Amino acid sequence: TRILVENGKAAGVMTAKGPIRAKTVVICGGMWSRDLAAEVGVTLPLHAAEHFYVVTEPVAGLPRNLPVLFLGDEWTYYKEDAGKLLVGFFEPKAKPWGQAGIPDDFAFGTLPEDIDHIAPLLEAATRRVPVLERTGIQLFFNGPESFTPDDRYLLGETPEVPGLFCATGFNSIGILSSGGVGKALADWIRDGRPPMELMDVDVRRMQAFQGNRKYLEDRTTETLGLLFDMHWPYRQFATARDIRRSPFHDRLKAMGACMTEAAGWERPGYFGTPGTTPTIDYSYGRQNWFNACGAECRNTAENVTLFDHSCFVKYLVEGRDACRVLNHVCANDIDVTPGRVVYTQWLNVAGGVEADVTVTRLSETAFLVVSIAVSQRRDMAWLKRHIPEDAHVHVQDVTSGLPMLALMGPKARALLATLSPQDFSDESFPFGASREIDLGYARVRASRLTYVGEQGYELYMPAEFAGHVFDRIIEAGPGFGLRMGGYFAINSLRMEKGYRHWGHDIGEEDTPREAGLGFAVAMDKPGGFIGRDALLARAAGPLTRRLVQLRLVDEGPDAPLVYHNEPILRDGEIVGAITSGGWGHRIGASLGMGYVSCPDGVTDAWLASGSWEVEVAWKRHPARVQLRPWYDPKGDMIKG
Repeated sequence: TRILVENGKAAGVMTAKGPIRAKTVVICGGMWSRDLAAEVGVTLPLHAAEHFYVVTEPVAGLPRNLPVLFLGDEWTYYKEDAGKLLVGFFEPKAKPWGQAGIPDDFAFGTLPEDIDHIAPLLEAATRRVPVLERTGIQLFFNGPESFTPDDRYLLGETPEVPGLFCATGFNSIGILSSGGVGKALADWIRDGRPPMELMDVDVRRMQAFQGNRKYLEDRTTETLGLLFDMHWPYRQFATARDIRRSPFHDRLKAMGACMTEAAGWERPGYFGTPGTTPTIDYSYGRQNWFNACGAECRNTAENVTLFDHSCFVKYLVEGRDACRVLNHVCANDIDVTPGRVVYTQWLNVAGGVEADVTVTRLSETAFLVVSIAVSQRRDMAWLKRHIPEDAHVHVQDVTSGLPMLALMGPKARALLATLSPQDFSDESFPFGASREIDLGYARVRASRLTYVGEQGYELYMPAEFAGHVFDRIIEAGPGFGLRMGGYFAINSLRMEKGYRHWGHDIGEEDTPREAGLGFAVAMDKPGGFIGRDALLARAAGPLTRRLVQLRLVDEGPDAPLVYHNEPILRDGEIVGAITSGGWGHRIGASLGMGYVSCPDGVTDAWLASGSWEVEVAWKRHPARVQLRPWYDPKGDMIKG
């Protein structure tokens, strides 16, 4: 009837016959899970929808081993069912159900028939499988199934309550998924961490606002059908949008931004012509924004481009023990002088990457941690659970109050110099430095960093000054070739520099050494860090798995694009897979990153001696492979 929580941790459950004490509780409540979890302050975003299938009368001669037929573009599936044919539907506009809550006594219940709602798909089914026209329908079934905002499970330990796990939100594929889910969750509970990389279904990816009932009701009209629809690259949700807006949102829209969404944040994908309504035309080839993105990339290399990074997560970590605790969580040494930024990873006990962050030391007892939008609750939970109970440390999420702009390109320094009296020279403001500066009439924190491979600055400002700072930069821009840039350009630019993206190129099973991030690990710092023992245990042997940079030899307009999981072949044998990809507009090539494996070690000599290919849509394309980035491998652009 409810979950018991004591001292902030799971303590058992209450039943009609009294309490059952337990240190571990798993919510497997199907469509009831959301409301059950909400009673103890836990967000499990899911919503029920009406779900339809029909079962025919017996079909003479129907094979018992008939393969299951899925037709994504018709939103239907067909399967044999005890000599009958079962036809199920995943219609593109679904009917949410149970907005006011699920009745306690609703178990294995059905909902009223709605032939009109499903009639178009049923008519299409009779054309696809003509036997349906000659066979009666024995059962028209309508029953509720729950769906999550992104069509993926909710699995693992909840970020709000230690010891409280969940396995719910299975989007009508629960039976199909049950064996793997049960095994993975059992291992997760036993070992305290997932047995494999499960970040795409980890409940910690969800945002607190996604528990909003109206949001879930509207999003569910889309997610049911999306389970069957084509999952295009850069596919955007159409429902429940315009939720989280940066202070620059209206200005960006007026300047031609085509908004994409991440963790509920609206952020520019690319910029079209001002005054137009740019869109995304989906394809596995070059989409309609390809040239606009290319112009943004080339301008970043030649002039200066402004990006809205407000969706990046910011935590303020303060207290007399803040340095000690953070240094134990971070693989790199963050015990630096105030005004320095440290790039680092947070590792698990196996040495895998749990988070990829920057840490800015603000003072002896204060730090600013910056991470990616989708990791907001995940990283907060990870940090808080590694703060000892007797430590004097306070963590506050300041994302909403601290919007961020990124000014990137060789003319960024000169532009900023017209707006601020700060000395931006290499001697006074080197790469990795962070300073509070005057900008216009505002006080802004400027950090000299880049995620695009050009000289640049990240600018953090209180939300009430955001519009003023933005306007001052735009006013100064024409003399320096300033233009706006979106996240499609960021992906292209970071691919050329080989900058890793957590969730694609690095994750829970990837160690810094395998990922080429050994430079961000301080193995000998006092006190050690989480994951150090695992890294030490693997340090002696050869690196049998490494992240490499790939460049397809074909460079013309017909060169294919790579996205994720395309096979990487050496001398005709599969040795790895693409983790992320994009077109490099500065160098004019199709690029990818991916891990490759060799039992004797992945070395420069092994990479150079092989014949390399990447398979795209069953066709193999010759590729060049190396460990260093393709653009500015020595980092001259960012440090000069």
